[in-house]
Amino acid sequence: MQLFPPAASLPLTKSPAQCTTKDDVRAELDRIDQALLTLFAERHGYVTRMAEIKTDPHEAHDPVRINAILQKQRKRAEELGLDEDQAELIWKTLIDWNVNYEKGIIVARRGTKSS
Repeated sequence: MQLFPPAASLPLTKSPAQCTTKDDVRAELDRIDQALLTLFAERHGYVTRMAEIKTDPHEAHDPVRINAILQKQRKRAEELGLDEDQAELIWKTLIDWNVNYEKGIIVARRGTKSS
């Protein structure tokens, strides 16, 4: 499994207030986007491992767990002064993709074992 550097290892070069040009802002957004992708890649490793642990495709969709995650992210977004609806939409999209990904891995593995 590939290990990914922590997002915190990407140094802040300018705070938002220190950005005086569009290029300054774009450079910081690019840095943050790289950090986000690094975190998504790290998260994906855990999602893949979860799919390897689960034995039934129906386990991939756990409404109680999903609701708890969404509520937690809404609360965290609010604490950070972000739009809770936007945070929920982002996490719903991520969770939906992960559920389908997990189901695919589990179904493929079960199909291979039954052959």
